[in-house]
Amino acid sequence: MASYVFALVVLVLASTQAFATDPSQLQDFCVADNTTNVFVNGVVCKNPALVKADDFFFSGLDKPGNTKNALGSKVTAVNVNNLFGLNTLGISLARVDFAPYGLNPPHTHPRATEVLTLLQGRLYVGFVTSNPPKLFTKTLNKGDVFVFPQGLIHFQLNIGRENAVAIAALSSQNPGVITVANTVFGSNPAINDDVLAKAFQVDKKVVDHLQSLFWTENH
Repeated sequence: MASYVFALVVLVLASTQAFATDPSQLQDFCVADNTTNVFVNGVVCKNPALVKADDFFFSGLDKPGNTKNALGSKVTAVNVNNLFGLNTLGISLARVDFAPYGLNPPHTHPRATEVLTLLQGRLYVGFVTSNPPKLFTKTLNKGDVFVFPQGLIHFQLNIGRENAVAIAALSSQNPGVITVANTVFGSNPAINDDVLAKAFQVDKKVVDHLQSLFWTENH
């Protein structure tokens, strides 16, 4: 009986792991149909007879993103929302541009691990583990690669006097992004300031001030 229960637990855990990622394709491709009103976990497939080469094509990553914002950074994402052929393939990417001392602020991708490759410049990058929190950081130079595990808070800061450019590969067709400061202090409707004051152990006036600010997005 004990061995049966153990085998059942292993099977459940294995099944949970298997279904904890993007759905796998059951045919050669499943190009996203952005014209349908049907809601599913993912995106409905386009009729294969109507699929064209352009469904697998995206142009524009050679163009620098506009970093003239409060953060000094711009993320140009390529995912299932603008490259429909990525549907069910479990992958996407992004170009990240940084002005001198620009920041891609602390954020998470709830559905993806990120692999960042630095093409130009110098970045200070890092991520924080779940509780108890531990910080892992590294200074990247041209050609260096760094991995940010799925769901963990991470950031990138340009520590050079010149522009920096990186390419990020992500293990989901739609990785999502949760920017920590924007989410906590810029949500709509706002989180009760009593909650945030106690969580951050600061005066409510500090919370009220932060909630009154305009929170910049770089995506």
